[in-house]
Amino acid sequence: MNRRWRQLVILPMLIFLLVMPIQALAAKKLIPMGEAIGIQLQLSHVFVAHDVLLASNQWMKGGAVIEKINDIPVKSLADAKQAMAKEGQQKWTINNDGKQVTLELQNQEAEHIISFLKDETDGVGTLTYIDPETKNYGALGHQIVDSTLQEAPVFRAGSIFLASIQQIRKSTPGQPGYKISSIEKHQERLGSIDKNTVYGIFGRWEEGYPQRLPKAIEIMHEKDIKTGKAEIYTAIEGRKVETFSIEITKVENERLEFIVSDEKLIEKTGGILQGMSGSPIIQDGRFVGAVTHMFVEEPKKGAALTVAEMLRKSS
Repeated sequence: MNRRWRQLVILPMLIFLLVMPIQALAAKKLIPMGEAIGIQLQLSHVFVAHDVLLASNQWMKGGAVIEKINDIPVKSLADAKQAMAKEGQQKWTINNDGKQVTLELQNQEAEHIISFLKDETDGVGTLTYIDPETKNYGALGHQIVDSTLQEAPVFRAGSIFLASIQQIRKSTPGQPGYKISSIEKHQERLGSIDKNTVYGIFGRWEEGYPQRLPKAIEIMHEKDIKTGKAEIYTAIEGRKVETFSIEITKVENERLEFIVSDEKLIEKTGGILQGMSGSPIIQDGRFVGAVTHMFVEEPKKGAALTVAEMLRKSS
């Protein structure tokens, strides 16, 4: 190989190496949201929602899995209802804590039991961000735990929908408040739920949002977050996202603590509420994190996860 040919090969390699660090340092931008969302997970099995006493004086325990009805495998409530089509006595095979049990139920009792079964988990939270590049979203900042199973459920599919805040139950010391919401399932879903992790739920944004999306802003990394004034975006009335002032009091790696200082929010909610999880936190025009928890005895005091950490854990 002559000298001129070697120069032609090396030059593009030098250009590539010089360009890469510049791209790597480019600031990541996300769209901060704050909308109340309804969350729906379709569970992997049909579960008994809570303890039920049968006519035979046997207990069908909450959390038990309905495996078969009349020897027909059951994976959904629709399956269960279809399997019960025959008249007379019904044979149910259930699994409770790893033990398989067969129960004989009369048709009328079996139809009554159907109302105590569940094949999905529903909830309300707050949408944190949308990534304009990947079209993925993040929400909640913590994991969904099923109230019956007392653990993160295995699910087949999931969806998020817009929700509208109808009423507020204020937080008081020792008694967390909550948002009373209606989930607008009649509208297009906003996205899928692909992951349910300790850092939040994540999925694909499907652009079913009926309004124009806010502008993407630069995320703030942990080393740049400081104590002092900041804001949260959240909805406390209808679908309207509002901005409320807070004071960040502690920053420790990917976690931070804050106090609600906004008098309007304190008057309306008492501080932090159940359903605010995922509300974006903004400082100096940059995206800091998401509300995750409240301090039960001090409802004006909350905890949060940095959005940089949420983004890292979403991949």
